[in-house]
Amino acid sequence: MYTLYKINADDLNENFIASIKAQFQHKDIEIAICETAETGQDETDYLLTHPANKARLLEALDNVKKGHCVTVDLDSLS
Repeated sequence: MYTLYKINADDLNENFIASIKAQFQHKDIEIAICETAETGQDETDYLLTHPANKARLLEALDNVKKGHCVTVDLDSLS
């Protein structure tokens, strides 16, 4: 699983850490941190460079165009 968080360092708090722990429960994770100005490309460009990510994103766009959307209450996932 690949998840990208874009957040200001001033907004990091215990709730953020708790949400990561809940999302990746009992799994080894890797955390890399850089300033967003240093990434050199936006997230969409980056994701589209990987064939599996590109296929999934294009499939998701197609689903949205067809009206196949799902609403999820994020509070219910905690």
